[in-house]
Amino acid sequence: MTLDGRVEMLEDWFDPARQDPELSAELRRQTAQEDVLLLGRRTFEDLRGYWPRQSGDTTGVAAALDAADKRVVSSTLTDPRWRNTTVVPGDPLEAVRALRRAPGRDVVVTGSIRLAHALILAALVDEFRMFTYPAWQGRGRSFFPDGFDVPHLRRVDGRVFPGGVVYAAYQPAGLDTPVRPRASAAGADAGEETLAGLGSEQED
Repeated sequence: MTLDGRVEMLEDWFDPARQDPELSAELRRQTAQEDVLLLGRRTFEDLRGYWPRQSGDTTGVAAALDAADKRVVSSTLTDPRWRNTTVVPGDPLEAVRALRRAPGRDVVVTGSIRLAHALILAALVDEFRMFTYPAWQGRGRSFFPDGFDVPHLRRVDGRVFPGGVVYAAYQPAGLDTPVRPRASAAGADAGEETLAGLGSEQED
């Protein structure tokens, strides 16, 4: 996410190959805590087109993504062509509700702007994890949906990395005590409209 809250990457402020080691370690730590990585089709295809090809990756991110239980929301994708991937062809909100009821660790959305916006509007996000990059874009879609009444939030985790990226995790302030999140929206690479048109409309 940029300093002005943009998660749609229209410029080159995010480059996974230029992450500093401490940030890469934090991303690996969070990935290790995930039970499910939930993605829209376009974000999934972006990740699939990049990370499996990084045979010399020393950050550990490529291996972590390869091993992750990936669920991709799509009404058109049939063969994901990436191991440990399941296509979710139906209502992603119902899929997330089912995942929240099941035992396990975190369900995390990264990228996938429309999907994340739908989950936010449906109040299905327990924690917002924001990685803010020292860049200003001035245009593009934002972390929160336009017109969304952002609830009062309290910070439950955070740190600053040597490269200037600031990480902060927030939960709704109405919770009496911090919870272990079952569904999280992360803004590390592209953060990520309405509840209408779920399915192919949520394939970001």
